[in-house]
Amino acid sequence: MDNALREQLANGTFRPGDVLPPQRYLASEYEVSRDTVQQVLRQLAAEGWIESRQGSGSRIVRLPSADPAAGPGTERRGRTLLLPLMDAAFRKPTVSLDVFTLTPETLARHLRHQTERALAGDISPQHLLVRLLLPWEDQPLAYPRAKDPDDHRVRQSWQTMTRTHIEDMQECFKTLHEADVDARLEIRRVPLTPHYKLYVLNNSDMLYGTYDVVDRTVTVSDRTDVRALDVIDLGSTLSYHCREEDEQSHDSLFFTSMQDWFESAWSFLGRDHTTG
Repeated sequence: MDNALREQLANGTFRPGDVLPPQRYLASEYEVSRDTVQQVLRQLAAEGWIESRQGSGSRIVRLPSADPAAGPGTERRGRTLLLPLMDAAFRKPTVSLDVFTLTPETLARHLRHQTERALAGDISPQHLLVRLLLPWEDQPLAYPRAKDPDDHRVRQSWQTMTRTHIEDMQECFKTLHEADVDARLEIRRVPLTPHYKLYVLNNSDMLYGTYDVVDRTVTVSDRTDVRALDVIDLGSTLSYHCREEDEQSHDSLFFTSMQDWFESAWSFLGRDHTTG
């Protein structure tokens, strides 16, 4: 849990001023005891990353530095952070993002961060297009879902969380419009349960990572614990791929195949869900 949470601090999933999820949620997310969660939080507080107060939770006060070697055009091994790639993508006047994911939580946090950078004058994007593929809501997914087929609370919690993050993104785009940025968010639903997440940035950089399915206890909105099939999203591994000059290289072939898949799913399976 320690390493995974540190990575989330570094890759922009959380920002300074954010409050970490409750200890109960973290224990469920990482499948560790409350004692382990408390030990990790105490260590992070001692190192100055978070500030914990009784009754107020743990608030982030500063972040680890992003790995400078993770910038575009460098060779990557193992886990790759999304934040440096997003920062680099948004330095361009024209920004495009194609994303396929189970939940848009991470994307929403990153878009909020980039919006704040634009308002502060740190970046000056002129055109922004985000195309987001999400799973459908019409039918139950393979996950997340309660193991009891008659219990729909886990699915309903996922739906509520997804809609909340969509609203957050729409607010970001409204703010960017008001700042004279030609910003467009397009969302389509596909009849699929994502078994991986995909980010394509400016048609040149790609992050790909699979979801690991787990059998665990999930706390739903009424604070009831429900046994469910779910995925571990926080701290999941993302591998980097790029479109290289050699179109037959391993990375170029993988990049092209995944981008072709996204285009086909977007065109033939996607149902428009863009609102606001």
